[in-house]
Amino acid sequence: MIAVDTAVLIDYIGDGPAAAHAENALRSALSAGPVVACEVVLSEVVAGLGHSSVVMDTLEAVGIAFSPLEPRSAVRAGEMQRRYKDRLRGTTPPRPERRSVPDFLIGAHALLQCQGLITRDAGFFRDYFKGLKVIVPQA
Repeated sequence: MIAVDTAVLIDYIGDGPAAAHAENALRSALSAGPVVACEVVLSEVVAGLGHSSVVMDTLEAVGIAFSPLEPRSAVRAGEMQRRYKDRLRGTTPPRPERRSVPDFLIGAHALLQCQGLITRDAGFFRDYFKGLKVIVPQA
């Protein structure tokens, strides 16, 4: 089971400039097994694109299933965000936060409940979720 990140779905559903790359990555993953989105991804996609019925209909038509966060994933996300904040505080001058809880929830879900994550944000997920298989959409 492979998880998909918000930006990839927005690219695909929104038919933006990276839509073909997102489609290729999704089709490749779907040919190997299930592809899922957690509640965080679904809410971010709807917030980004609107039209919740279109989003849900598209995901269903493509074959992307829903996979809810388990408590252990939520706990890991909190632990990882705390490390992130501690790391930022340790810099001089302290850097402003760029990452919020949703990023860590998506990463923890993919790490603990799936076998990988389709994302455009490979650097972040590789840095904070060691061992997570990261799949980057390419041409």
